[in-house]
Amino acid sequence: MEIAPPRDAHRLTFRDAAEDDVPALVELVESAYRGESSRAGWTTEAHLLEGRRTDEDGVREVLATPGGRLLVAEQDGAMVACCQLEHRDDAAYFGMFSVRPGRQGAGLGKSVIAEAERVAREEWGVTEMQMTVISLRTELIAFYERRGYARTGRMSPFPYGDERFGVPLRDDLEFELLVKEFGSDER
Repeated sequence: MEIAPPRDAHRLTFRDAAEDDVPALVELVESAYRGESSRAGWTTEAHLLEGRRTDEDGVREVLATPGGRLLVAEQDGAMVACCQLEHRDDAAYFGMFSVRPGRQGAGLGKSVIAEAERVAREEWGVTEMQMTVISLRTELIAFYERRGYARTGRMSPFPYGDERFGVPLRDDLEFELLVKEFGSDER
C-alpha cells in the first residue's frame, strides 16, 4: 500500500541567513547565474557575463549591511533559493535573487518574491520594492512585470572593469530600475 506524503512535506520554509550559510549561499547564487550549471535554468546570465556573480566576502557584506537581510528558502531541509532585502527609507531593495536551476519554473521564485514583499510591507512598512536588472534580460524583466513590477527607464551603468560583478561578454550592459508600489491594502 502506497502512503501519500503529508500535505506539507514539500513546504517551503524561510529564515534569515547566518554566517554558517555563506559557502552554500555562494554556491547557490553561482549555480543560478553563471557557468554551465546555470544553463539548466532559465535565469542564466552565462551568455552575458563570465566569472563570478558573488563570493564569500560579497555575501558577508550583504549579511553585515545595516537594515539588510539575506532570506533563505528551504525545502525538505535543502537550501533552494535566496534573496537579499535592504530597507532604504520608504522602499526596500530586492537583490541577489537565486533559485536552484533544477527547481526553476515550478513556482518557487514566485513564493520567494511573495515572502520578500510580505517582509518589506509588514515588518518594515515600506511603500515600494525596488530592484535593478540587466536591461537585456527581457525574459527576466517580463517575469517581474507579471509580478507587478514596472520598468522605470532609469538606467545605471554596469561596473565594467570591476570583476566582482563578472566579466562582460558585451559592451552594452546596463541596469534598469524596476519598482513595485504597494497599495494601502497590501501594507
